[in-house]
Amino acid sequence: MERVELAAWLRLLETPGLGLARARQLLAAFGSAEALVGASPAAWREVLGAKAAEVLSQPPDSLPDQIDRTIDWLAADPRHQLLTLGDPDYPEALLQTADPPLLLYMSGRRELLNTEGLAIVGSRTPTPQGRDNAASFAREVSRAGYCVVSGLALGIDGAAHEAALSGPGSTLAVLGTGLDQLYPSRHQALGRRIEDEGLLVSEYSLGTPPLSPNFPRRNRIIAGLSRGCLVVEAALRSGSLITARLASEAGREVFAIPGSIHSPLARGCHELIRQGATLVESPAELLEALRPIVGKSKTLPLVAEDPEPGGEPGLVLQALGHDPVTLDALIARGGWPAAQLNALLLELELEGLVARLPGQLFQRRRRG
Repeated sequence: MERVELAAWLRLLETPGLGLARARQLLAAFGSAEALVGASPAAWREVLGAKAAEVLSQPPDSLPDQIDRTIDWLAADPRHQLLTLGDPDYPEALLQTADPPLLLYMSGRRELLNTEGLAIVGSRTPTPQGRDNAASFAREVSRAGYCVVSGLALGIDGAAHEAALSGPGSTLAVLGTGLDQLYPSRHQALGRRIEDEGLLVSEYSLGTPPLSPNFPRRNRIIAGLSRGCLVVEAALRSGSLITARLASEAGREVFAIPGSIHSPLARGCHELIRQGATLVESPAELLEALRPIVGKSKTLPLVAEDPEPGGEPGLVLQALGHDPVTLDALIARGGWPAAQLNALLLELELEGLVARLPGQLFQRRRRG
């Protein structure tokens, strides 16, 4: 993203008092962030009215520093990326929700945004059995090729993320802070592992600290990115039930694991079941319930049991990474002569490990 475009998006999103609803209204009227920022105050007034137009005409003093900070962050690591509402790669599942975020900050495996996901959420202070249940369900869900989506919180979220990293579906964490402010501090190492092997996502700008209102709000993204939502343990008043409600409102299936009638952390799950959530007692039951939701036509991102090739083909796969790249970029990364690299890519393409995309791009594939 060029600086001018980034500046337009950040001005739209960081201007205090404007809000996402008005920002979305402006984008619909002007077609792009750059176009609306370049429009006249009179044009803003026609869309928003005088008061909101006056708010937009006064960008925050911190905007230049925020732009520089974001540009530096993007340049620091190729895994750091931004995704805007109008991008072709914007997740369709999130677009179908009532309040999709206008800009997402990402770090890690971008392709996980558009795989089949299951949210697994629950108490920050689970019982040992609840933690074991979260890990067991997440491990089997990831082995089946579904991406486990959660919020990096202590307790159930952390157990689900960690277990999901062992499977091909892997895991996606939606943060309630800026991506440079991993929270809670006890999950710094887990967050870095997810950044390496999964995906970190946030709608909040860099530098955003942990603020209480942001965590319930980010739950709509967890729900929106998922085909269903599993609640492992939850009290009657908990953020997990907010996520379950948002999932239900977005048309997602809600699942709940029952527990002891004497446990306060089972009462939230029991209430969800009374309201119509699907009771599940094993990962096999959950996966069986997900199959008709996903549909037979969907191809899950399963990894082959066969080991990946070694030698030069294996090195090419490593150089490819997970994003589409050009032939020139691969030559720069590995130093192969063009003729040799073309031959290696053809070999990998015939084995189903590399896809040739329009625009002379190549992308790594996962064999099912």
